[in-house]
Amino acid sequence: MEQKTKRMKELIARLSEAGKAYYQESREIMSNYEYDRLYDELCALEQETGMILSGSPTQKVGYEILSELPKEPHPSPMLSLDKTKETEALKEWLGGQEGLLSWKLDGLTIVLTYENGVLTKAVTRGNGEIGEVITNNAKVFENVPLRIAFEGVLVLRGEAVIKYSDFEKMNEEIDEIDAKYKNPRNLCAGSVRQLNNEITARRHVNFMAFWLVQAEGVDFRNSRSRQFQWLQSLGFDVVEHKKVTRETAAESVAYFAEKIEHYDIPSDGLVLTFEDIAYGESLGRTAKFPRNSIAFKWADEIRETTLSYIEWSPSRTGLINPVAVFEPVELEGTTVSRASVHNISIMESLELGEGDRITVYKANMIIPQIAENLTKSGVKDIPNVCPVCGGPTEIRQVNDVKSLYCTNADCQAKKIKSFTLFVSRDALNIDGLSEATLEKFIGAGFIKEFADIFHLEQHREAIVNMEGFGQKSYDNLIQAIENAAHTTLVRVVYGLGVAGIGLANAKMLCRHFHYDFQAMSHADSGSLTEVDGIGQVLADAWCAYFGDEKNQAMVDRLMTELTIEPVEEEEESGEFAGMTFVITGSVERFKNRKELQNLIEMRGGKATGSVTSKTTYLINNNVNSASSKNKKARELGIPILSEEDFIKLLEGEYHAD
Repeated sequence: MEQKTKRMKELIARLSEAGKAYYQESREIMSNYEYDRLYDELCALEQETGMILSGSPTQKVGYEILSELPKEPHPSPMLSLDKTKETEALKEWLGGQEGLLSWKLDGLTIVLTYENGVLTKAVTRGNGEIGEVITNNAKVFENVPLRIAFEGVLVLRGEAVIKYSDFEKMNEEIDEIDAKYKNPRNLCAGSVRQLNNEITARRHVNFMAFWLVQAEGVDFRNSRSRQFQWLQSLGFDVVEHKKVTRETAAESVAYFAEKIEHYDIPSDGLVLTFEDIAYGESLGRTAKFPRNSIAFKWADEIRETTLSYIEWSPSRTGLINPVAVFEPVELEGTTVSRASVHNISIMESLELGEGDRITVYKANMIIPQIAENLTKSGVKDIPNVCPVCGGPTEIRQVNDVKSLYCTNADCQAKKIKSFTLFVSRDALNIDGLSEATLEKFIGAGFIKEFADIFHLEQHREAIVNMEGFGQKSYDNLIQAIENAAHTTLVRVVYGLGVAGIGLANAKMLCRHFHYDFQAMSHADSGSLTEVDGIGQVLADAWCAYFGDEKNQAMVDRLMTELTIEPVEEEEESGEFAGMTFVITGSVERFKNRKELQNLIEMRGGKATGSVTSKTTYLINNNVNSASSKNKKARELGIPILSEEDFIKLLEGEYHAD
């Protein structure tokens, strides 16, 4: 008994630490599989000994709240659900009753209250007894009705979620997201509990109703499904559900299992509840679980394999993530050969080393994870140099989690924005190389400089097997790269990302140097300042870029990969021939400044970014503003035109005062 008690104390400490990290601090110190395994071991020991120790997570519904949001007790406790992984257990639980089977969504549970048709309160689940008031945040969820056609008191529960598609877009667009959030659930939790709801509004949070608590004066004829239908009629999105009996339960579980791989909303299982409301409520509750519902967790398909090696994948934050690469196995209908290990702490807890026999599974049937290490040879060979740039690495411990970081400020992985610009629409225009994809390829060592993009076929097998890729995506990407290799010099000059050289300046440089890249790249400061729109600052930046031997060699290698389309230089013609315009401020008569710029160029003129002595006109609707460009134009005696003035100039009717 003493050994069992000691083991229970160990399990409580480990599970409590993991729960606190996950729910309060949005970080992971162990996998879901490991947590469930230890939790089940603790449950078994408690049942065997008849003893439940203080602080046991089997007796807790949630975790303490750490937030500055207002707190409010729930009228009745919000309980967890008992769970099973066996379809037969679901059928046994349902018995002769009819039930509703629905997704168990993986987000943050929210309680909404409406009075007189208006949303008056939104509260998080919190620790099950006390929640946080997030009413202002709920009002900016993407699909929460602010007013409904029901005047009585309505209280309902649902899950705040962020869809995978939105999560991936935000990871691409927001630099700091990758460092803070590893999955949609963590991002959703952080978004819902913001003190500033402007941030919440940008995070694409959705609300999926799954439980009606109170609807004053409405008779649902004792039917849960009618409650769902009624909520839908009021404008709520409700969780997808199917009516089931003991005979059809297995078939419906299979329906959801087949759908989950492509389901856009995070889910970690299913929920079965009784269709008969009164019957379900008559069953009462245990100390922790209601008896009218049960959760079904996916029974993990587990395969044994051999760990080949640990791949270290740097990110834009400097964090170098360990990825386990193992002999391929079939899981949930797909071939899997890689799984993220997240950090060194998790590696050490698994005692993970090359050649170990491991078991792997797909968390929620989607994300490959390591379940167990059967041989535990121990962590070794943590790299002391970054696999991308070769710079020194260091192990840092933050909140008890050890991770590896690259210390080189010039690491390519930290310069993801320069690669993003290079493949953007106005530069090389390579469809399929999003910022997130570039980060994966750079982290895997496929791309270290621009020229490497044109040799991705060398990594075909690894790319095809990457999460989110496949043969079709790979083929489309390679075709897009081949197309991009035939390009214009203007696109290349802009795509290099030289400080201050935008698209307009790239055009000016190419025209001035008659599309001779050698002459352009070796030009001195004096020659460059003769170009319309290029002042001393931009000229110095250009010379500094090409004066760096590494940059020059990198550009030389890039140019060997490209076929530059010849440009037939035409003599300037049109009513704006010989004129140079600078456009600043907002425009009203044109769609955007680019449309105005295109019109100027079509009429033989040039559009640059800086006011110089060579500028003919400055276009600014705020003619009398004290902006630096207006000030410079006045100093040089350059006319400032509004859009109306420009249109008169275009029509030959403008006369300077």
